Amino acid sequence: MEIKIQSINFDATEKLQAFIDKKVAKLEKTFEDIQKVEVQLKVVKPATALNKEASLTVSVPSAAPLFVKKTCDSFEESVDQCVDSMKVQLTKLKEKMRGR
Repeated sequence: MEIKIQSINFDATEKLQAFIDKKVAKLEKTFEDIQKVEVQLKVVKPATALNKEASLTVSVPSAAPLFVKKTCDSFEESVDQCVDSMKVQLTKLKEKMRGR
């Protein structure tokens, strides 16, 4: 699984990148065939609450890419919520594929 982290309008720290790698790697437990995960981090409006936006795009074979976007007070929280939402989507996709 390839993990690509893109930070827009700021530089992501190594600590944040390590946190994202660790969280995103857990998605493989839910769905084994993940090819690529793209993580986009963006500061929406500086100096306001809820300004850290994270989006996850997961590429899996024989299905359209799955997408999740969350905005929170911190990138860690945003990534956490994205990963949780993505787990739900991957579980649904897995069950759909099993039904075929």
